[in-house]
Amino acid sequence: MQPRIDFYTASPEAFKAMLAFETAVSKLGLEKSLLELVKLRSSQINGCAFCIDMHTADARKDGETERRLYAVTAWREAPFFTPRERAALAWTEALTRLSDTHAPDADYELLNQHFTPKEMVDLTVAINAINGWNRLAVGFRKIPEA
Repeated sequence: MQPRIDFYTASPEAFKAMLAFETAVSKLGLEKSLLELVKLRSSQINGCAFCIDMHTADARKDGETERRLYAVTAWREAPFFTPRERAALAWTEALTRLSDTHAPDADYELLNQHFTPKEMVDLTVAINAINGWNRLAVGFRKIPEA
């Protein structure tokens, strides 16, 4: 895979806007460990090698276990995730695959059982942010350093 353009430098204003969005998401109050799982799962679905590499490294730095990181792709079958994390991962998949899922009622109900209305909106905004980063990185072929 060959990188296309460096979106960091091609439009500094757009990059600053994305960074501001990411900074705002980090201050919404959701658990950092939960956000890293969401970022990882969305990046896996979108095939974003750069973001997968970044978020597994960030999660490890914050104390996430290798076992749970490996199991994110099969979170439904793995016993390592809390009900709250499962609800967040289901919502992440539903919104990342929105054209296929249309955000099913069952996933919404699960989310509603484990998150407050504010947290539901905050999580949805966080999912939007990582999907935006994935589209930049995949679209412009940002690759992780070897």
